[in-house]
Amino acid sequence: MSDKNLMEDILLLEKGVCDLYMHGAIESSTGNVHQAFSSALTQSLCMQDDLYGKMSQKGWYQTEQVEQNKINTVRTKFSGQ
Repeated sequence: MSDKNLMEDILLLEKGVCDLYMHGAIESSTGNVHQAFSSALTQSLCMQDDLYGKMSQKGWYQTEQVEQNKINTVRTKFSGQ
């Protein structure tokens, strides 16, 4: 397994963990439980961002620049205009 594949797997797992923590915070029944999940989510989001940054630096996670007219089209579509 290459370093790139390993990092992709770790990033995918971290995204899944963020999803679980978010749902835990939403569904929590007490303030203490909500705070625990919220704190864990914040930490996981930071880890996810760090992973993305490292992958991006190595060219393993490319983002596409979108034309402004495409952004405007989507904005109009979802704004109800």
